Amino acid sequence: MNIRYWGNLQQPVDAMQKISAIAWSPNSKRQAVAASDRVIHFYDESGTKRDKFSIRPAEKENRSYIVRALAFSPDSQKLAVAQSDSIVFVYRLGNEWGDKKAICNKFAQGASVTCMTWPNERHQELVVGLADGKVKVCQLKTNKSQPCFAQEHFCVTICSSPDGNSIAAGFLDGSIIAMHLDTKAKTRIMHSTIPDALAWGQHIVAAGNDGVVAFYEATGDRFHHFDYSKDDRVKEFTCAAFNATGETCVIGNFDRFYAFNFNAKRPTWDEIACKKIQNYYSVTSVAWKHDGSKIGIGSLCGSVDIFDVSLKKSRYKGKFEFTYVSLS
Repeated sequence: MNIRYWGNLQQPVDAMQKISAIAWSPNSKRQAVAASDRVIHFYDESGTKRDKFSIRPAEKENRSYIVRALAFSPDSQKLAVAQSDSIVFVYRLGNEWGDKKAICNKFAQGASVTCMTWPNERHQELVVGLADGKVKVCQLKTNKSQPCFAQEHFCVTICSSPDGNSIAAGFLDGSIIAMHLDTKAKTRIMHSTIPDALAWGQHIVAAGNDGVVAFYEATGDRFHHFDYSKDDRVKEFTCAAFNATGETCVIGNFDRFYAFNFNAKRPTWDEIACKKIQNYYSVTSVAWKHDGSKIGIGSLCGSVDIFDVSLKKSRYKGKFEFTYVSLS
């Protein structure tokens, strides 16, 4: 797997302008970026800035909120914005760059929204985690939120399975709850620390501040793990994301990010790359382009960088370039 620098999207304006969220649209045409200025910036496939809009607070006088998460709808027509002021807005984006952005749904919550996921193939269901430990499903048709399950601890992270039928939420006590959205069947996983980095591909990956990266089965059994606790250069793992096939995972750390690939023949997980970036500080967000060819990495200092990811590249008759992003 080759990971090479492709380009920078956003230069930091002031120190510590944290990139709080990045999201690629499922059709791979738009990349949305949220920083501390409460403006959503849009970039096209080539990394060119094409659009932006300012988000609104839950209450007009409040200016102390931040964006916690971004999520595109499965049809790429809507963008959900989760905010710390206890609300989620869903914006209709329009078909063309520059189209007016209109709020089509809003979901006020009883506590600060901490994380969010929009499961694949579920156009009318948005799942959010809250600071009071509750996980809720926001129904776009009815504009109402329904309780899913609740814990006594702060909900730190949330993700959905590749098929969109299940979700997994990580909590402050180190527990991870995986639940099937239709059958409501739940599985409890106890991770070794707070799962600040959580994602679901071929397996559920969890990592935090103890230097351990663990891959879990949907049943809760640990499948594989990597222990970096004795490496002084490895700090807290902060975020994680799988490519569309679920075979490759990228996990952010301090001044670096790691890439892991699933070897189906053995079967096991392998560390295939560790990209070190001097003076980058913490990687605060990561998102895959849905065709698997690029990843967007956001930093604590406000820069967004794009990396090209491929197994190999080849040219056909000197006219077409083929990028291989998975073995299948």
